Amino acid sequence: MIHDSDDYVYDEASGEWMSAADLAHPNAETGEVEVRDAVGNLLTDGDSVTLTKDLTVKGANQTLKRGTVIKSIRLTGDPQEIDCRYDGIRGLVLRAEFVRKR
Repeated sequence: MIHDSDDYVYDEASGEWMSAADLAHPNAETGEVEVRDAVGNLLTDGDSVTLTKDLTVKGANQTLKRGTVIKSIRLTGDPQEIDCRYDGIRGLVLRAEFVRKR
């Protein structure tokens, strides 16, 4: 049902007219979460990232240095957290604000 008060915008990606509310929240229907790194790049499963600052890993008595490459990340469904593996550290979860996509 189309309401006269709705604003519609032509979406070039899909080739359809969509309401402005749908374009403002494109993943609301699918439940997908966009995870973005420190500079705004979109992250996906399997990406490699580089740390943007030194991070002390709680419980592992280890510090991951700035510039460390983490390969094959997994998204957790939280827009600020990514799951990853690193030598000697199991169950490592990093905040997206501390990584940059390679």
